[in-house]
Amino acid sequence: MEEFFYHFAAVQAIRDFFELGGSVLLYIAALTLMMWGLIFERLIYLSSKHPHTARAALARWEARAERNSWHAHQIRELLISSVSQELERHMALIKTCVALCPLLGLTGTVTGMIQVFDVMAIAGSGNPRSMASGVSKATIPTMAGMVAALSGVAVSVYLHEKVRRERAFLGEHMTMDH
Repeated sequence: MEEFFYHFAAVQAIRDFFELGGSVLLYIAALTLMMWGLIFERLIYLSSKHPHTARAALARWEARAERNSWHAHQIRELLISSVSQELERHMALIKTCVALCPLLGLTGTVTGMIQVFDVMAIAGSGNPRSMASGVSKATIPTMAGMVAALSGVAVSVYLHEKVRRERAFLGEHMTMDH
């Protein structure tokens, strides 16, 4: 029973956090979940399916008897390009999500500050308690957007470098001479 209340308290804390930060936090959370879903998909692809795809492309190249003609060069470029296309899938979308997180946070800042100014217009600047809600709605989304972006930046850079290395590796192993 104690475990139930612990989980209930955690859910309550998350709900309170979303209430403090405003509705923009829901959009930041959805964007972050989508970004991490795409990141996990890329990590799984790179560790499980890509090695088979790269080996198949290398085997197809190695099976060619002639590798020096213009035609052979075009086939090599096609093989590298098709593997690269699979490697690059969703990478631009991940980078876009990373860039959008802080922008959504700033949107929350603007809406929170509008709320502060509304309170100041109605109650005057002498009521700090009524302004506190707007200030939290101005700062929490900014923080959440930055944390979400920072969580994706490092992994995005890692994925970009991994894709670059895999493409270079494939190009180096598909030699033109026999």
